[in-house]
Amino acid sequence: MTLSVTVPTDAMQRPPAEVRYADELARLRAADDAPKPPGWALSLRAARAFVVGDDALGVTRKFVGDPSLIDRALVSLATNRGLLLVGEPGTAKSLLSELLAAAVSGDSTLTIQGGAATTEDQIKYSWNYALLVSEGPSERSLVPAPLLRGMAEGRTVRFEEITRCPLEVQDCLLSPLSDRVLAVPELPGGAGMVFAKEGFNIIATANTRDRGVNDMSSALKRRFNFETVFPIADFDTELALVEAEAGALLRRSGVTVAPHRDVLEVLVTAFRELRTGRTARGDEMDRLSGVMSTAEAVAVAHAVGLRGWFLRGTAGTAADLASCLAGTAAKDNPEDLAKLRRYLEQHTGWRAGAQWRELRDARRELPGG
Repeated sequence: MTLSVTVPTDAMQRPPAEVRYADELARLRAADDAPKPPGWALSLRAARAFVVGDDALGVTRKFVGDPSLIDRALVSLATNRGLLLVGEPGTAKSLLSELLAAAVSGDSTLTIQGGAATTEDQIKYSWNYALLVSEGPSERSLVPAPLLRGMAEGRTVRFEEITRCPLEVQDCLLSPLSDRVLAVPELPGGAGMVFAKEGFNIIATANTRDRGVNDMSSALKRRFNFETVFPIADFDTELALVEAEAGALLRRSGVTVAPHRDVLEVLVTAFRELRTGRTARGDEMDRLSGVMSTAEAVAVAHAVGLRGWFLRGTAGTAADLASCLAGTAAKDNPEDLAKLRRYLEQHTGWRAGAQWRELRDARRELPGG
């Protein structure tokens, strides 16, 4: 069996940002007459417009958040410090890092996924062992990883979930971030030193829930500017985002009916209340320990739509929402399922609307009920 590594864009489940928004990037480049930092594909003004939108150029808004955060992030990337985006899970840190990399470098795919098993060779470089055995260390046998490629090509490197990596692995970034050089001691002479080209920098992300897993060394922290990405505060903004993102996912999944807005209103309300531990009228309630983020709400809305369409040929209902919420609630703590059941029993009866009544009635279908 032959596997092709080239996948047509229309067959990709999720093309990278520079592919999804290629037309917008082209319009921004054509209209960009502002000064650019060395090695950047766009100026700071054009890169900002790519993220927050520009109606005059037909550029859509892609990140819902404080525009001043985008300004600070871009300025950080123009310096010799890396950028570290921190925040609760599901606050679109990875999306923001992807958009920033696409705007600055035109390429968001130089990505390192952090984890307990991540090693230095997955970050810096490894070897083609057949060539290594036959020829010894050489540039031909060297297999560059994202960090080496980013430095050699002058591109932005994304490091996802950096605090999930062991401390000694994280610290392999110290020299590239401070001296802008990566040593390859196995290669002789000048080939053994890779100096960063203009345009190179690192965007890392870290979840606040992961603090204490593998905290960063103070030396590495000094080489990053920290920016916190907060959850969406406004209900209408979050609802509009969930509706747009879930609708796009459903269309790509072959669902031809749009989700009902009143079902999405119930979904977003429930997520916000389970996230904060307080109802819309001020009642205190149990917070779920699981992640009840906007990104998770989009995933649940997608699942609700799929359930309704492929099981019945209709849009998803509030009863579907109850079943899909169960999968979200049971992820981190078995007690969360009981908290969800109490929420449906105690905090939905006073609300007006058929969807709330349907959601409350569907609590009997929760596992263990």
